[in-house]
Amino acid sequence: MRFDENAQLDTSGVDDLRGSGGGGGGGGIGGRVAAGGGGLGVVGLILYFVLSQFAGVDLGGIDAGGGYGGLSNVSAGQPADSSQLQQSCRTGASANNSTDCQVVAVLNSLDSYWSDSLARSGTTFERPRTNFFDGGVNTGGCGSATSDTGPFYCPADSEIYIDLSFFDELTSRFGTQGGPFAQAYVIAHEYGHHIQNVLGTNRRVGNDTGPTSGSVRLELQADCYAGVWANHATTTPGASGSPLITELTQEDVDAALDTAAKIGDDYIQTNLGGGQVDESQFSHGSSAQREKWFTTGIRSGDPARCDTFATRNLG
Repeated sequence: MRFDENAQLDTSGVDDLRGSGGGGGGGGIGGRVAAGGGGLGVVGLILYFVLSQFAGVDLGGIDAGGGYGGLSNVSAGQPADSSQLQQSCRTGASANNSTDCQVVAVLNSLDSYWSDSLARSGTTFERPRTNFFDGGVNTGGCGSATSDTGPFYCPADSEIYIDLSFFDELTSRFGTQGGPFAQAYVIAHEYGHHIQNVLGTNRRVGNDTGPTSGSVRLELQADCYAGVWANHATTTPGASGSPLITELTQEDVDAALDTAAKIGDDYIQTNLGGGQVDESQFSHGSSAQREKWFTTGIRSGDPARCDTFATRNLG
């Protein structure tokens, strides 16, 4: 994945809560977190958040007092210092060389695609704010968490929270190929949960689990929405009117599919859990299902093809 080096980036939708600011070019950075507490026990903190927060479901009921501790002094409503991010992430050239700026560029592309797509369907749309953080954070709607949380979306305040060190976890712990577009898939997935929030889809889902549960359907739909955006990524204009993303290869797509597969419920249970698959505990879908629905989105480019709630065959 490559960005137009002359494209102008817009950082106004990103709040940098990482101490003195961002602008760096690697992992170890994050996004304001919107849930916390609890844990899976047999799997551990990272897997808990992959199985829960990465679904984008409101987990406000398990905030605070869950035993994570170590939160930084970043809290909801605290002014962000995004000056360094603004200075560093001016053009697409920066996005080709910096993880911070890459995330900004992907968010710009997502803003552009979804605002146009929903406007054409007559839906009022307001882009989600995105927060970078480090250490830990308290949110205004979904509780608190440490930077181990990784990226997710909080429906209560309509904001995305990104801990970019999660990308390192995906390669080191989960064994994904990684790479810029695999990371973009994660971001687009979280953005997909915002679309569900705008459309009211997430309010149809409870806390049930299982292979055909509402939680699984919500997750797979967000994967599909990520694929829909990917289909249009190289034609979606940036601020200048020209496509912000100029190149997306099959290798990029394969890396995203690899990530989708390795955060499937069955893969996690088999490789990072107790070794046995228990479908009754599925909350996100199997590896095959996650690959299927991302593929459905990227091949069709049509959000209407992502109605996981209307099918009996999730894959």
